[in-house]
Amino acid sequence: MSNVRDTVPITPAGAQKLKDELKRLKEVERPAVMRAIEEARALGDISDSGDYRAAKERQGFVEGRLRELESKVSRLQVIDPGKLQGTRVAFGAVVTVASADNGEESTYRLVGDDEADLKEGTVSISSPLARALIGREEGDTVTVKTPRGDRDMEILEVRFGK
Repeated sequence: MSNVRDTVPITPAGAQKLKDELKRLKEVERPAVMRAIEEARALGDISDSGDYRAAKERQGFVEGRLRELESKVSRLQVIDPGKLQGTRVAFGAVVTVASADNGEESTYRLVGDDEADLKEGTVSISSPLARALIGREEGDTVTVKTPRGDRDMEILEVRFGK
């Protein structure tokens, strides 16, 4: 488990997405849940009210997510990949690799945990793939530990930018 004070590396787009979610939870979700609880209370006996229980469960989820996001947003370390450069793999890099097994090429951008989406070609900085790539350069071969065993990959290109 990481230290609560640890910074959270994230791209500007990822930071905006978290801030937008936080704002939506505070301004839309929380008031809606409070209204639902009040409406259920107004109907009388809440001891066996499914509506009341559902609203209280939703309130617990919303409040928990709010606490999580507030903590995370306070620790964001926004890193703009467009302002980075270099030849070594680091946060925000777009890395093209080739599988040593079959030569198949794949391209990934290394991003924060909260913005990783393999379908979008983004992988978490804390993933086994990213950990194997960090600090390496074009031409290096890395071994990535996967559920299906170790895979060797050659780094074909490292670039930064949008």
